[in-house]
Amino acid sequence: MDIAALKDRLVASYPAFAAMPAALMEFTLRNAVVRRVPAGTVMFDENNPCQAFPMLLEGVIRVSKVAANGRELQLYRIVPGEACILSTSCMLGTTAYTARGTAETDVTALALTAPVFNRLLSEFEPFRNYVFSLFSDRIVDLMQLVEAVAFHRLDQRLASLLLGKGKVIHVTHQALADELGSVREIVSRLLKSFAEQGMVSLGREQIEIVDPSRLRQVAAVA
Repeated sequence: MDIAALKDRLVASYPAFAAMPAALMEFTLRNAVVRRVPAGTVMFDENNPCQAFPMLLEGVIRVSKVAANGRELQLYRIVPGEACILSTSCMLGTTAYTARGTAETDVTALALTAPVFNRLLSEFEPFRNYVFSLFSDRIVDLMQLVEAVAFHRLDQRLASLLLGKGKVIHVTHQALADELGSVREIVSRLLKSFAEQGMVSLGREQIEIVDPSRLRQVAAVA
């Protein structure tokens, strides 16, 4: 990808970069690394050193905490225009990662090395504002996750998750279990129960919301 095309992709996903001075943009694009990986690639893992700050141009990255027994709790997803609070924290504090980042789809990212990241942070105010506002947004997301895990039953959380994905959901039971920090067998039993009660219809890697009002009642139960 040439410099002009890379600049266009970057600005399309991160509009604040449109105001970047030409010399700083040139430095950024020539010293950053374009990384393309297929779906399923572990982009960073727990206890790995943080070597770059990813600016996502295409695809989805899932950040999760993985237990020794293989169970996974999704912390958040990153899409183009967003950034990874974990990478930000590791870059600022020069610490290792405390979770895993996996390419959920094919991914194209512009990886900002530490010198590039630090120069942008010190010289380009829109980038600095973006990085620090990211903390606020992600902390709210993580607090909501903690509240859901600590205080809500799994059937409530599953109902709420389904309602947020549209009428017809193309997803595996394992993927839903990963998002909820549960196991596939339990999620499958709950989905079967929802289906028997007429709230959803189950197909192969597909769930159709049949009765959203009743599903909302389940999600809202205290």
